[in-house]
Amino acid sequence: MPVKRRVTIAQIAEEAGVSVPTVSKVINGRPEVAPETRQRVERLLQKHGYQRRTGQGDGPVGLLDLVFAEIESPWAMELVRGAEQAAHEAAASVVISVLHTHAGPGRDWLERIAARRTDGVIIVSSRLSVRQQGQLSARSIPFVVVDPEGEPPPGVASVGATNWHGGLAATRHLLDLGHARIGMIGGPPDMLCSRARIDGYRAALETAGVSIDPELIRYGDFLVNSGHDAGHALLSLDNPPTAIFAGSDMQAFGVFEAARQRGLRVPEDLSVVGFDDLPLSRSAWPPLTTVRQPLEEMAALAARMVLAMGRGENTEARRVELSTDLVIRESTASPR
Repeated sequence: MPVKRRVTIAQIAEEAGVSVPTVSKVINGRPEVAPETRQRVERLLQKHGYQRRTGQGDGPVGLLDLVFAEIESPWAMELVRGAEQAAHEAAASVVISVLHTHAGPGRDWLERIAARRTDGVIIVSSRLSVRQQGQLSARSIPFVVVDPEGEPPPGVASVGATNWHGGLAATRHLLDLGHARIGMIGGPPDMLCSRARIDGYRAALETAGVSIDPELIRYGDFLVNSGHDAGHALLSLDNPPTAIFAGSDMQAFGVFEAARQRGLRVPEDLSVVGFDDLPLSRSAWPPLTTVRQPLEEMAALAARMVLAMGRGENTEARRVELSTDLVIRESTASPR
């Protein structure tokens, strides 16, 4: 079988109708290229699967990029701690970027990264298009997605948690306590981890022979205010739930406040389960029953994976899911 030859910058330049230095500027994130020309070159880089050659001058630079869509929750700080731990072991530092969008890294960000160089990129809770994947690969920037919003494109390494199993365990715990009216507050409906947690909730109810009431399923953004608002909405129903499974600890704290405002006690009048096991969940009152997802371990594993990919030690993309565990504390009890 003939071996497929690796495309060169000269071939890309010829097909694009530009000079070799122009293609080099696009690859290295230099600004002095017209937008139309840059787009034409990037399309060809992606089409041919171009990857920059690495040489003696392309050794580790001691920088690892950790990229968040948003950074409004203590959840993000757990990931930072895990990435920094793994980076420290590799004598590297972590650079944190916040995109303020879930659409993945844009061209400007990619050009800045290419210009200053990085040992690898960890992308958290963002969508990554095939085009963005091609732009990173063309610049020989290894990357791993943590907690991807949607199904990662083929060939993309990712690290997540067993969200479906976590949703199942949380709901089964409430069913075992005797609850039949169980509310569910998820995250954004188009986010993979949120859908998996809700699917686990549904599976637990179906297995127990409990009918699923669409009125009991609400959506939010994993933050406190959405838990508060959805909690009020659920508790305002003519037949309100006796327990609520929140898709994040922050949403569970919002449910705590909604219950307090309505004169309800947790867990005497309402049981509440969260998801994440943030440090705050242990010091909340009452201490929160929650599903632990190993956030520090997820980020540390992603960092080690991306650094190994940069060294050429891990060439095949892997999809890893770390296990979740139910942590029972004092926010759940049998219904009265």
